[in-house]
Amino acid sequence: MVEAVPVSGSLRGRLMITLIGGAAVLALLLFLALRSYAAQVAQEGQDSILRASVASILDAAVLRRGQVEIDIPYASFSMLSTASDDRVFYAVHQDLTLVSGYEGLLPQSNNQTAPDGFQTVDFLNTSLRLATASRMLVGESDRTRITVSVGQTQDALAGTLNRISRNAAYFGAGFFALAVVLSLWATSATIGQLKRLTTSVARRGPQDLSPFAKPVPSEMLPLVRSLNSLMGRLDQSLNQSEDFIAEAAHRVRTPLATVRSYAEATLQRVNRGENREALRSMIRAIDESSRAAGQLLDHAMITFRADHLDRQDIDLVELVQDLVLRLTPVADMRDVDLRVHGAAQLPYSGDPILLQNAVRNVIDNALKYAPTESAVDITLSDEPLPQIQICDQGPGFPPAEMDTLASRFKRGNNAEGIIGSGLGLTIAQDVAVAHGGTLTLTNRVEGGACVSLQL
Repeated sequence: MVEAVPVSGSLRGRLMITLIGGAAVLALLLFLALRSYAAQVAQEGQDSILRASVASILDAAVLRRGQVEIDIPYASFSMLSTASDDRVFYAVHQDLTLVSGYEGLLPQSNNQTAPDGFQTVDFLNTSLRLATASRMLVGESDRTRITVSVGQTQDALAGTLNRISRNAAYFGAGFFALAVVLSLWATSATIGQLKRLTTSVARRGPQDLSPFAKPVPSEMLPLVRSLNSLMGRLDQSLNQSEDFIAEAAHRVRTPLATVRSYAEATLQRVNRGENREALRSMIRAIDESSRAAGQLLDHAMITFRADHLDRQDIDLVELVQDLVLRLTPVADMRDVDLRVHGAAQLPYSGDPILLQNAVRNVIDNALKYAPTESAVDITLSDEPLPQIQICDQGPGFPPAEMDTLASRFKRGNNAEGIIGSGLGLTIAQDVAVAHGGTLTLTNRVEGGACVSLQL
């Protein structure tokens, strides 16, 4: 069972949030910058017209016999006309005395006046952009200073700024949308490299522990090097485990076989009944230990190899016939006939070592339970899938226990007095599952048990 890996969020999500958040901030800054620049340009345009209006009025002022005379040019106000019909206010002062225009229209000292004489003031509950300039008039015997102030409402300017702001908002939204699309593309391109590496790992078979050799981005190089190092260590560990299992099987079986041969030789030389019975019990215990140790090691090897099958193109008929040839002496000792039926050839791509272990254990079980002077039938077929069926003429499987007999160390209630460890059917089932198949247990109508190994 694969343990759940704690998740700390999505790398794609983090990258998207970072890129889109940055794009949103940039779009907002762009909007504010465009609007500020447009407002400055529009204000400078209005100020230039106001300055020209003030200058034209100042140029029309003359001093005659101590009196200020001003013939205000028509163009002084016509140049201030706008599409929004902004209102224009003016005032002419002679030494702070109103000569013409609106009373109280003067620069306000509490406002911050620009160095060029412009300021925004409230006049008659209206916001005005006010331009002010002074000039010294010199007469025949005296001189005086006149001050001209011209103010204009800013409705047209506000409308212009609204249009500019709207266009800037559209531009900012377009920039943001483009940035989102580019962020999606950049995220997919970046995460795509990691996904390709993940797919490459997932597609590998369990036996493929070769290092990754395809080019990867430099940022992923430490990860790939770590994976290659891990797979190298894993491959070495698996090879050592396989060698250990093979060596352990040899070192366990050989001493037991030697002890059994000595016990049999001693049995032939002993005449006393109680000694012969003790030797027979010893031989039986050695057989049980040898079989249990062998099947435990077989099960360990199958568990190890099941995740990395060494598939080869083999002929199942040839594999079964070879096993029958090796098990025939054991069958002859029990007066049981091994018979092979079915196809002449049955090609298959599988792990020959595991398949031999599975079939050998099932045949061995059949030989143990088959009565004397009976037969064990081995049938091979490829319909609908490759299948090896082994049937004996023994007592059959206990019907109530048939669903659990393939479990580890599980033996039927009819196995008393028969040497076994309860791993034979487990080994066969694990091999079938490793090859994508199943193990099926049935009883024959005429008596006996059948084990079908479907691949």
